[in-house]
Amino acid sequence: MDKSAEYSKSDEESQRHVFDEIQLILAEKRTALSALRTGIAVFALPLSVMSVLVATSKFYEITQVLHLLVPLFIICTSLIVLGFYLIIHSVLRIHRYDRLVGKIKQKHSAIAKYVD
Repeated sequence: MDKSAEYSKSDEESQRHVFDEIQLILAEKRTALSALRTGIAVFALPLSVMSVLVATSKFYEITQVLHLLVPLFIICTSLIVLGFYLIIHSVLRIHRYDRLVGKIKQKHSAIAKYVD
């Protein structure tokens, strides 16, 4: 077998391996973006509940429904904290995956033109 054909086959397998690695990283990035979307939705839910409570506040006396509002505020606060955590965690993971793809692009310059 010709050495150039053997080298070409090995080089092709190496490039395929790099493409597979990039695909895996991009799949993880999509998962992080999905978690980010979920975090935004979880963060927005308590804000919607609070705006409804403020809009309808003239129909009830706060002291009479305080036993309902306190647990609601606790739940809303925990949802805000959970949403904030999901957003921050997802953004950090997205940046990490971008750095990993950047390192691979620097290491394999022939592949850099295919990955944006």
